[in-house]
This record gives sequence, C-alpha cells and structure tokens, in this order.
Amino acid sequence: MHIHILGICGTFMGSLAILAKELGYRVSGCDQNVYPPMSTQLEDAGIELIQGYDVSQIALQPDIFVIGNAMSRGNPLVEEILERGLRYTSGPQFLHEHVLPERWVIAVSGTHGKTTTATMVASILEFAEMSPGFLIGGVPLGFERSARLGESPFFVVEADEYDSAFFDKRSKFVHYQPRTLIINNLEFDHADIFADLAAIQRQFHHVIRLVPRSGQVIYPAKSKAIAEVIDQGCWSEQAQLESNDGWASKLINADGSHFSVFLHDEKVGEVQWDSTGNHSVSNGLAAIAAARHVGVAPAIACEALSQFAGVKRRMECLWNTPDLKVYDDFAHHPTAIETTLNGLREKVGEERILAVIEPRSNTMKSGVHNPLLGSSATAADAVLWFDEDGQAGLASVIQSNGQTVVTEFPVLKAKILAEIANYQHIVVMSNGGFGGLHKAIIAHLKE
Repeated sequence: MHIHILGICGTFMGSLAILAKELGYRVSGCDQNVYPPMSTQLEDAGIELIQGYDVSQIALQPDIFVIGNAMSRGNPLVEEILERGLRYTSGPQFLHEHVLPERWVIAVSGTHGKTTTATMVASILEFAEMSPGFLIGGVPLGFERSARLGESPFFVVEADEYDSAFFDKRSKFVHYQPRTLIINNLEFDHADIFADLAAIQRQFHHVIRLVPRSGQVIYPAKSKAIAEVIDQGCWSEQAQLESNDGWASKLINADGSHFSVFLHDEKVGEVQWDSTGNHSVSNGLAAIAAARHVGVAPAIACEALSQFAGVKRRMECLWNTPDLKVYDDFAHHPTAIETTLNGLREKVGEERILAVIEPRSNTMKSGVHNPLLGSSATAADAVLWFDEDGQAGLASVIQSNGQTVVTEFPVLKAKILAEIANYQHIVVMSNGGFGGLHKAIIAHLKE
C-alpha cells in the first residue's frame, strides 16, 4: 500500500508517517516547509519528501492521500484530489483504521501538558518492559523517534482537541477510542476553531462517550470545567487526581522536584526528578494513575519517573554554566507561561530570570488572552514580549514594570544580548522557531 501525506512535516503527520512505514507501507509526503528536525527524522526512516503542493504529485498514484489539518480549500493539490475524485482521508482516521484496532489506547488530553504527560506514560511503560507503541506530538528524550508501533497491545497517543481536517471538523481525539483517558486540564484555547469553552467541552464529552465500561477516565478533582463535562455523563471508571479519596501528591521540595504519591491516603511512592513546578507534579501524578490502570505498580512508575529524561522544547536547557542557563520552552498559553515560570522561580530562588515570549498561536494573536498575559509572567524579573505584526495588541495591555513589548526582531535580539549579563536564567518561550533566537543567544555566549 502506498500513502502520500499532505503536510507531512507537522508533528502529528510526521509521526503518523513513521508508523505507516513500520507497518510496511510505502510512504511519501509533501509540505510547504520541509526542514529539520522532522525532515531529518523522516528521511532517516526512508520516507520520500517533496517540497510544496504541486499537482504533479497526482502522478505518484498512491492508494490513498492522507490530508493534514493544516491543508485547506484552495491548496492546488487538495483541489486536484477533489476534482479527480481520488481517495483521501484524515490523519486521525488513518490512525484509527490502520494502527489502533485491538489496541489498549492510553489517550492523553487537556489544554496543557499533553506532550509531556504522554511521554511520561510511554517512559513508565518502557521502564516496566511493556514495550508500548506511541504517537507523541514532540520529540521525547529517551526514545529514538516521536512514534513507534511497539511490541505490545498498549499504545500511548497525545490526544489533541484540534480539528481533524478541513472536511472533518471533529476533534482528533474522537477517532482514538481510548480505554484509558487522561484529561489533564481544560481551558479555553484554539479561538480559531472554537467559539467558547462550551464548544471545547462538547468535544471532550464526545471522547468520554467512547471509553468502555472497564475503561478509566483520569482527571483533576478540582477542575470545574472538567466536572461540567463529567456531569454530562460518564459510563466508565473514574480516577480523580489531588482528591481525598483518590490520587494525591505531597511536595517534599517546594519547587516540585521531589514529591510523595498517595492513593486512598496510603503512600505508594516518591518521585525525585529534574522537572519543576506544580504542573509537572500534576502531569506525573496523571501518568502514574494511567500506568496503574494498565498494570504498572505505582512504586515502579515512581521509579521510572525519577529517571524521566523529558521532552525537547519543554524547559529544555540549551546552555548550562554556573553563571547562566538558557531554556527553550513551548509554552503558548497564559496558564502554561505562569506555571512554568513559577516552577523555575521556586527552584532558583532570588536568581534573576529574563523571559522572552512570542505569543504566536492563533489564539494568542487573536488577543483573547491579552488580559491574562501581563500577570502570567510576573515570576520573571523582566519580560520581553515579541509582537512583530501587532495582531496580539500587547502594547495596550502590558504596562507592568519590567515588561516590554518589542515589535522588531533585530531590536529584540540586540536587547537580549546587551542585557544578558544581568541574568542567571533566560527562558525563551514560543511554539515556533522564533527566528532562530535560541541559536543566536547560544552563538553569542560561545563567542
């Protein structure tokens, strides 16, 4: 079978391509921007990559086109596929039909922490010698690639609520039919496709409807938004996090780098790791609960997390000297910014932190989160917001001392390099490449 993937360098579609290759299919694909690290990962797997969406790719005559959700009407290749009546499907539907049948699917959903928590679950199962399959929307450290079929029935998938394709506006995760479902948290996001929080909650309830009786839904006890979804109906086992009669954690170190784990008020293990912040503890607790549902003892899960390597671009330390540390972080929502910086502050005490933030997501650019942005970064000593096109309208809402909006990239870069000696920690936050800012900072430091 030959599949041709449109938008193959996206994190989901690239990972899907690797799974299809492992299944023995011939895999090719195209994208507007074919670049590392995904292009390198795909080429190493023997997958043919084509730059752009020229209609000449029809001549490849694949058995089916798999169309990514970044594709829209007006794309020349999409238009030709439709015009000729050729066979096509979405990425999530392909995963549902070709990878997930008869699997025990562990789906990790929520507004924040999906990539990290999914990597934690996969790492725990790997440590327990269960050889899980997985598809993760990031680069998990400790594994060779972002996806694999594995050698057991267990399959961990990062379950995104974003839509599946231009012809299927359902959330991706409704295709996954999980037996174990984590809902880490639930806030308004993706303003480009969801009108309000209720619209997102509706999609989450769709996936809850698919969990079997013997399945389990794992979620934080104190989330009002999630409780409203559960109240619409849940037909499966429930496991609550940070609950008096469920799973709970107790910090041993205030920065979250060491904590105890409890189940029904009984201590079942401790985690001591390099991660920090209450959000990391919450992610870890959810992963431990999910692992127990598939048969891993909590003590084993805690031991595994104590060796957790992390995920690229999730507070990944790119430069580490006694005088300065530079981090790359994917945070693209006020809550994620706040919890990440708060965790770092707890860890480093009075040491000075500079946060450099690009509000790049569609939701950020819409200005929906503007009222929350200034307060989200108060744990840093200084904040540089990069608002190149002015869409986010940050200048009108960022008035706090130590927070500045910069609209030109060369000015931003020069400002950072001029002030770099004043800080012990620089956190660069963006869900994109940020114009190679990280490399520029590192190159300056090497000089």
